[in-house]
Amino acid sequence: MMKYVFMIIFMIPLINSWWLITFFIFLMLIYYLMEPISLFFNCLSYGYGFDLVSYWLILLSIWITGLMMMASYKIKMTHTNSEFMFVLVVMFLFLLMCFSCSNLFLYYLWFESSVIPILFIIYGWGYQPERMVAGMYLIFYTLFASFPLLMCIFYIYSNTGSLFMFMLNSNMNFYIYISLLLAFLVKMPMFFTHFWLPSAHVEAPVSGSMILAGVLLKLGGYGLYRVLALMKNYFYYNIIFIIVSLIGSVMVGLLCLCQIDMKSMIAYSSISHMGLVIGGLMTYNYLGFWGSLVLMLGHGLCSSGLFALANIIYERSHSRSIMLNKGLMIIMPTMSMFSFLFLINNMSSPPSLNLLGELILMMSLMSWSSYTLPFLAFSSFICCGYSVYLYSILNHGRLYDGVKYYYYGVVREYLLLMNHWVPLNMLFLKGNIIFMWL
Repeated sequence: MMKYVFMIIFMIPLINSWWLITFFIFLMLIYYLMEPISLFFNCLSYGYGFDLVSYWLILLSIWITGLMMMASYKIKMTHTNSEFMFVLVVMFLFLLMCFSCSNLFLYYLWFESSVIPILFIIYGWGYQPERMVAGMYLIFYTLFASFPLLMCIFYIYSNTGSLFMFMLNSNMNFYIYISLLLAFLVKMPMFFTHFWLPSAHVEAPVSGSMILAGVLLKLGGYGLYRVLALMKNYFYYNIIFIIVSLIGSVMVGLLCLCQIDMKSMIAYSSISHMGLVIGGLMTYNYLGFWGSLVLMLGHGLCSSGLFALANIIYERSHSRSIMLNKGLMIIMPTMSMFSFLFLINNMSSPPSLNLLGELILMMSLMSWSSYTLPFLAFSSFICCGYSVYLYSILNHGRLYDGVKYYYYGVVREYLLLMNHWVPLNMLFLKGNIIFMWL
């Protein structure tokens, strides 16, 4: 793993060359795809390596980071170009270290460190003065939930003498159970701890929104994968989190129908999808674990693509309001087609990864309890409702007189959207790669 770490570190002197760093990230992706996939932790060096879950999440991190740079091309024209590139490269390094470490304390260290670059992105390149409040929400929600996790890690080390993730066995009680889970549930985020996410998304620039939706939410899911193995005797408490997540998915879906801000609506839909992921993980069975992985990958690509699309519209109309952005089909028919493709993928249409993940998670939750069926059905129905609503209100209707569209789309933007859409739908055809060990 150290070769990838040094690859990223040696990118730092290149921060003045935008396209060179983008090229090297995609080159790193090709090199990474040649690594062997295994259910077991492999490619170990200095305690860093990857297993099946880490492999796919690191792959997602590399892909989304490259696409972030393509989406943020307007910043290249400003005098803060090199600072922005430096923050992105540092965040990429933190994400790689986080997904590849095998020590619980090091995971906590990189997990918390990843908040710092996203905070710089929101504060430095956000759109409105309200970004100060959004950053404060992000910091306080994350740190409030993370401090019990740190205390719990120290307690585990004093009892077992090791923090290697795959050898831990500690005397569990309810307080340790809550402490280990809470930080990751806030990061996902679970319903009732989700208020920081919409405000952070709305105030962040497009790169911040893409990395938040695409990768940072998955840090919580990855943490749950690692710590749930310790809780074999306490999984009967999981019913609380399953109930809250399923009810939250329905409630947040209804909230989506009330939004007038494009980015806010996409952010709330992320919370709804992550509720299903939490429910699947908490069922503690094979289908739940693998379905959560597939849905995290699908959601990372789909949600990131939707934020990129919202930014493309915002750069032309200078407004995120769905009341002002109407009739896009008349002036940008190709962008209208892409918005259709992404929004039907958001409601889990075939052949997207979202469909595969949701079907597996529904099987997992239904095998756990048939009483989850009404919540799953209503959540899927509401998801379909707000996706169709967003598509129809953006693309149909009469153009607002005050909005002038000076240019309709460049090759970079079409390439950016295609690079989200193609893996999101083509990986469905190779689902056996993900399930090769099931």
